[in-house]
Amino acid sequence: MSMKISTKGRYALRVLIDLAEHDSGEFIPLKEIAARQDISEKYLESIIVVFSKAGLLIGHRGKGGGYKLAQPAENYKVGDVLRLIEGDLAPVTCLGDSSNTCPRAATCKTLPMWQKFYAMTNEFFDSYTVADLADRGSAGDDYSI
Repeated sequence: MSMKISTKGRYALRVLIDLAEHDSGEFIPLKEIAARQDISEKYLESIIVVFSKAGLLIGHRGKGGGYKLAQPAENYKVGDVLRLIEGDLAPVTCLGDSSNTCPRAATCKTLPMWQKFYAMTNEFFDSYTVADLADRGSAGDDYSI
């Protein structure tokens, strides 16, 4: 088993960070984001659609169009973004839904370990915001992307 954040998940964070870093109140064309992030516009569109439907971004078509954050970057938890793009971050299938239907759950020796790991993973990603990542490079940062 390998818990990996997909390319789409990593790119999704890059898009939000880019929008946060270039937030002037104006809409930012997808073409500009794609160029700065070296990601194809077509691939970015698949991410933008998810964000727009979830209300994370506001889009505007036509002249002066593009995208901008619907809320301040401080309101976007990395965990929420990853769960939106990746789905559940559960390390094992039995934790993926709210009701553990595994017949061995009551006697499983490893379940408490997986539950703790799952909680730690969610707490870790929820402890960072898009604003934190956009401000990366300031004193005290103890992570890298």
